[in-house]
Amino acid sequence: MAFFTMQQIDINLKDSKKIFFASDFHLGAPNAQKSFERELKIIRWLDSIKHEAQTIVLIGDIFDFWFEYKHVVPKGYVRFIGKLAELSDAGIELIFFTGNHDMWMFDFFPTQFNVKIFRDPLTVNCDGKKIFLHHGDGLGPFDKKYKFMKLFFNSKLCQWLFAKLHPYIGFSIATNWSNSSRIANHENDEIFLGKDEWLWQFVEEYHLKNPHDFYIMGHRHYFMKLPVGNNAEYVNLGEWVKNSNYAIYANGILETKVFEPKNA
Repeated sequence: MAFFTMQQIDINLKDSKKIFFASDFHLGAPNAQKSFERELKIIRWLDSIKHEAQTIVLIGDIFDFWFEYKHVVPKGYVRFIGKLAELSDAGIELIFFTGNHDMWMFDFFPTQFNVKIFRDPLTVNCDGKKIFLHHGDGLGPFDKKYKFMKLFFNSKLCQWLFAKLHPYIGFSIATNWSNSSRIANHENDEIFLGKDEWLWQFVEEYHLKNPHDFYIMGHRHYFMKLPVGNNAEYVNLGEWVKNSNYAIYANGILETKVFEPKNA
């Protein structure tokens, strides 16, 4: 079982309002053109839900790489970032989880447009239901090498050392590493592993000690909606590089949808 600090928040939905969840946009990958096309699709999705959304939760790896220097942030994504600012100004609550590709998010989003950033798992209490949220990286019985790397990457020492690199050098190193990592694991992302799904294993074990009604994660790059115990559910939101799954919560019900399905 992984060790982490569990946080809790309450969300009281107003009449006809909903919570929306999406994950793994990987903006920046695999190239500028494909990323820009995906960015426009994400903006269309945000525009389509903004009249119903009270809270929008983005569950990690929103960017394929992100690092905030004191006076420098990654180039690009201006339409997406501008849309987030617009939604925040309209009173929509924005919640971000850091993922393994964008764990180096610091104060830019919170100070610029009031985004709440979470690194550890979060319980959302809403309508008498408990919703477990996390990107999913570092949970479960596997990924021991990554768990060690995550501890180092999240350390002040690592962040201080990386910040000493010129942005051109730092972004080049991180982008090459990020792309290689994703490509190396791409085939595994396309296959359902059954009982070997490590995040499902984590959820089933965690549920025995601290039951929730819904468990929502990303990271896996494979959309799943699976039972947990007698009446709970685990949803992995997949990714938006090839697909565009998202989830909606309201009135005690969690629903999953696909935005602009390819065969529609």
